[in-house]
Amino acid sequence: MMKNLPLRMVGRRLAVVALVMAVIVQVFDVSSAQAKAAPQSFADLADKLTPAVVNISTTQVIESKGGLPNMPQFPPGSPFEQFFKDFLDKNAPGGGNGAQPKKRKATALGSGFIIDYKSNGDTFVVTNNHVIQDADEVFVLLNDDTRMKATIVGRDVKSDLAVLKVHADRKLPSVSFGDSNSARVGDWVLAIGNPFGLGGTVTAGIISARGRDINAGPYDNFIQTDASINRGNSGGPMFNMDGDVIGINTAIYSPTGGSVGIGFAIPSSSAESVIRQLIDKGQVQRGWLGVHIQVVTKAIAETLGLKKTEGALVASVVEGGPAAQSGILARDVILEFDGKRVSEMRQLPRIVAATEVGRSVTVKVWRNGSLATLKVVIEKMDNEDPVVAAQKHQPETPKSTAEQMPQLGLTLSEITRAEGKRYGLPSGVEGVVVTDVDSNGPAYDEGVRPGDVVAEVSQEKVSTPQDVKRIVKAAVAAGKPSVLLLIEGQSGFRFIAVRLK
Repeated sequence: MMKNLPLRMVGRRLAVVALVMAVIVQVFDVSSAQAKAAPQSFADLADKLTPAVVNISTTQVIESKGGLPNMPQFPPGSPFEQFFKDFLDKNAPGGGNGAQPKKRKATALGSGFIIDYKSNGDTFVVTNNHVIQDADEVFVLLNDDTRMKATIVGRDVKSDLAVLKVHADRKLPSVSFGDSNSARVGDWVLAIGNPFGLGGTVTAGIISARGRDINAGPYDNFIQTDASINRGNSGGPMFNMDGDVIGINTAIYSPTGGSVGIGFAIPSSSAESVIRQLIDKGQVQRGWLGVHIQVVTKAIAETLGLKKTEGALVASVVEGGPAAQSGILARDVILEFDGKRVSEMRQLPRIVAATEVGRSVTVKVWRNGSLATLKVVIEKMDNEDPVVAAQKHQPETPKSTAEQMPQLGLTLSEITRAEGKRYGLPSGVEGVVVTDVDSNGPAYDEGVRPGDVVAEVSQEKVSTPQDVKRIVKAAVAAGKPSVLLLIEGQSGFRFIAVRLK
């Protein structure tokens, strides 16, 4: 079509097209500049950081029995009896039947890194607790093959962190912690460690996810990465592109035992305060609130009048604890702690644990359809974890009078002496006991099982099945889709919202 136009018009149109293309290219360049490009090489960063990463080897003396079997049993006088006796006596260490204890040294390998926290010529090395746990001796091997004996400054089982100390006659290279909170999914990271005992190995990848809970401990908040992490990388650092440590490589998911691109690192935001306390005090002090909490499900949020499924539901309050003294009650939903929003239940233990002992903080809770603000003085967490006794069920028991609750899918009974004995209930327990659960009913889906005790229904205490029936009938008449039950079972108190049939 252009060949029929005057030359002057063709020139103008071409000029307009060129201008539009220039604008498009400029916009593209601006948008591209906003995202960090992949580095052409990690060589400079690796040269700078590798000297501060160390290999850790441990030895442990293990006592085991001899490898020979006990003598088989033969009829008295059998010719095989004397034959096996002579054989075992000859080959077993020290004689006898081959079951004498033998001592051997077991070794293990891991990784660590030197941090810029020095005093009196001592140098501190960070690693995982599981790398040095139960070790009789710990050695640190530097990048230049210098081998030094290390002492354990402190270790923390709950966070799986440990700090070692070595004495060097020179200043050793070190690295600093960065801000893992500013790291984003998709950012490049560098992992350096000692996989399979091969020595300093550098791998690169991206942050695949954040806030992972892999059931490794009570404060799980792992960074997930696809950087190759294998056995022996435990305790090694994860670096950002500024050369700061934003994670400590700790675990992998692997059906084969090797890297499949799913590795986990403790974020520096969680690790740094633990490490400082281990260096300064040799142990970790964590804040304690004194509550048992549970997840706020969609059904529970609906029952309590919450607009969003968020917060941590207080199942019970420890008598005499900080929460009890401040007025926090069971059924409260903690939405904010010390100015930090609690969007999901598992965030609260981490926030409380990181709070300074003796500090007064503000807690916002959802109670009876409105927001309440309370002040709590945080206390020190006891190192001992509470243990819930398991209930012992006895099959041969006398039958009891029970009431069926078809709306809940439950059969309930008063707590008589016979029922208490049948389900191993503690003395003084209050409520009604569940004697049967309909596998197709709503309560079964929420985990209610025979032997559980229903202490409350819709925030009202119950002592007979008729109490439950009355409350449920009123809820149905009011058009409520569910009722809130307070259940006492083997795992302690918990709230569940059961939808009404």
